[in-house]
Amino acid sequence: MTNPVHRTILLFDIERFGTRDDVEQAFLRRLLYEVVDATLLAADIDETARLRADRGDSVMELIDAQASVPALVKTLLTETPALLHNKNRMIAAGAQMRLRVVLSSGYVAIDDNGWVGSDLNHAVRLLNSDPLRAALKERADDSALCVSDAVYQGVVRHGPLGVRPDGFHRITVETKEGPTVAWLHGEPGSGDDPDEKREDHEESAPRSRPASVDLGNASFGGGYVAGDQHGVSGGKVKGDVTMGSRITERGERE
Repeated sequence: MTNPVHRTILLFDIERFGTRDDVEQAFLRRLLYEVVDATLLAADIDETARLRADRGDSVMELIDAQASVPALVKTLLTETPALLHNKNRMIAAGAQMRLRVVLSSGYVAIDDNGWVGSDLNHAVRLLNSDPLRAALKERADDSALCVSDAVYQGVVRHGPLGVRPDGFHRITVETKEGPTVAWLHGEPGSGDDPDEKREDHEESAPRSRPASVDLGNASFGGGYVAGDQHGVSGGKVKGDVTMGSRITERGERE
C-alpha cells in the first residue's frame, strides 16, 4: 500500500437510484458524469488534479490539495444546482436526478486496488447519513450539500466570497465509529437533532452586556468576546477599559 496523501474528497450520490430500471440508471449515470465534470470545470479544477472512482449510483472524486476549496464550495452552492436544474427541466419528472453531495478532506491511500482510509470512510458515512437523506427528501431543491466539520471550520466559517456561513447549520451524524459533527446547507429539517437546533439558536442570539464593575477609581466596562470561538481563533473584545473615570452601562462617560 502507498503512503496516504492529503486530498479534498467530493462525493455525489443519486437519490432513489435503485428504484430505476437499467435504461434509466444508465441515463442517470451519464447525466451525473456531466454534472460532476461541469462542476469541477467551473471550480477551475483540471482533470490532472483529480481522480474518480465509480460506485454505481455514486461518484467519488479525490482532488489535489492545491485546488481551491473556497472556489469549490462556492461552485457547489451555485453552479451545481443550476446545472441540475437545466438538465432536469428537459427531462420527464419521473426520470429527473436529485443528488446528495458531500465535501470533506483527509488522508487517503491509493493503490492499484482502489482507495482506503478512515477519512474516506468518514466522508462516505456523511453521504449515507439520515440527516442528509432527509434534507434532500424534504426539499424542493435538486441537491443537498453537507460539508465535514474540518471543511466548515477551515473554510466555510470564514465566509469566503460567495459563501455564507449562516447558510449552514450543524448536525450530528451517527456512525459506526460514533457520533460526528458535520454541517448541512439550508434550513434545519425534521431529520436534524432538536437539541442542536436549540444550541444553534442560543449561540446566534445576542448576548447581554454585563454591568460595569466599580473598582475604586477604575471601572471596567464589562467587555466580552463576541461570536463563537472555534479551534484556536477568537472573537473581538467589545467594551472599553478606562482608568481614572467611570463608564456606565449605557456607555456614557461620567
